[in-house]
Amino acid sequence: MSSSAQIPFSEPPWLAGMPSPYYQETHKKFQKACRAFLEEHLIPHAMDWEREETVPDHLFETFKKHNMLIPNLPSPLPVQWLKKVGIHDILGTPVEEWDYFHTAIYLDEMSRTGLGGPGGSMTAGHAFGIPPIIKFGNAALHEKFLPDLLTGRKRACIAITEPSAGSDVANIATTAKKTADGKHYIINGQKKWITNGFWSDYGAMAVRTGGPGAAGLSMIVCPLKGHPGVEMRRLKVAGQVSAGTTFIDLDDVKVPVENLIGEEGMGMRYVMTNFNHERLTICCSVTRQSRVAVAAAFEYVMKREAFGKALIEQPVVRHRLAKAGAEMESLQTWVDSFVYSMTKLTKEQADVKLGGLTALAKAKAGMVFNECAQTAVLLFGGNGYTRTGQGEIAERLYREVPGARIPGGSEDVMLDLAIRQLVKHYRNATNALQAPSGSSKL
Repeated sequence: MSSSAQIPFSEPPWLAGMPSPYYQETHKKFQKACRAFLEEHLIPHAMDWEREETVPDHLFETFKKHNMLIPNLPSPLPVQWLKKVGIHDILGTPVEEWDYFHTAIYLDEMSRTGLGGPGGSMTAGHAFGIPPIIKFGNAALHEKFLPDLLTGRKRACIAITEPSAGSDVANIATTAKKTADGKHYIINGQKKWITNGFWSDYGAMAVRTGGPGAAGLSMIVCPLKGHPGVEMRRLKVAGQVSAGTTFIDLDDVKVPVENLIGEEGMGMRYVMTNFNHERLTICCSVTRQSRVAVAAAFEYVMKREAFGKALIEQPVVRHRLAKAGAEMESLQTWVDSFVYSMTKLTKEQADVKLGGLTALAKAKAGMVFNECAQTAVLLFGGNGYTRTGQGEIAERLYREVPGARIPGGSEDVMLDLAIRQLVKHYRNATNALQAPSGSSKL
């Protein structure tokens, strides 16, 4: 692809004609097919849908028909199950060929709108709601839910956050108590800020089955839409408006004990493991949103005139673009390196080596997005402060920033978690190298 006619910073280096050690022919083939699909079905309509604060039902049906919900699942894909339900490829890419770079391409292309909502309306179930069932559920749970969920006949969400427990997962208050006959859980509580919840038939839900703290947590597949005792309402949020952010009330909701994911008391571990994929998807998506912000600002200042010349001729304008562009391209390089590691490490290795760094990358991505979106608003000036017109994209992008810095673990918590994890693994490695106490005598 020639870069001669491109707005600077508008494409990642590998799509701007630069050589890359990461992206192979299979990735290039999928990128072209993915972009063509989204240019037809998503990109031209995204801003209108965001203004309307919802996406039409046919969008989900279109994504489902073309297997374009599947890319949200963590790589490697559950190939055996996908083939069992009749899903063999994604826009021509065989499911067994799929790796995390395909996932990153999908997330990058979905974010070319700059908006979190329209794409987010298609992602949360497969990205965050289904994976705990696949990873930790038993064979019976798989048989019960995966045929409908993988194919999109039913929708799911992840339901962790509560009004008084966001990043502090260990203090979740929603309870799941067994009935006297031991056949059902009765769930009571509230869940808040649940993406896609409003449309979801099921939620992979964190509940308290035991005592206080992390050891008392479990995960369960809780029926939602239309189920007795469940009330759901849309929440008005600043960004990702059309992604269906939801408040859920749970009043004596009766759920079969067979819906338990894995084992009782293991919920904290399941939630934390699931967060790693969520945080990496945020990194990939936010990198492109940052790119949209810088490229839009770059294009604008090259044509906008002030004080008798184009804004790009002002040193202070070039300085702002340079700082934002450097931050964004640095983030892109880190994300590419991160994704490469994901294709080479086993899941067990990645959990240890990349767990803390995933939190750090997610935090850094939010910071970079803030810098880039703020740069766009300032360079668009009054137009960037206006919800319509040529600066609308800058104004929208700036409202998207908190949706990157808060969900998936808020920024300050992520920074602390990253260092705690790095220290923990360093100490474990150091202790492993030390000779056992009393192993030698003088």
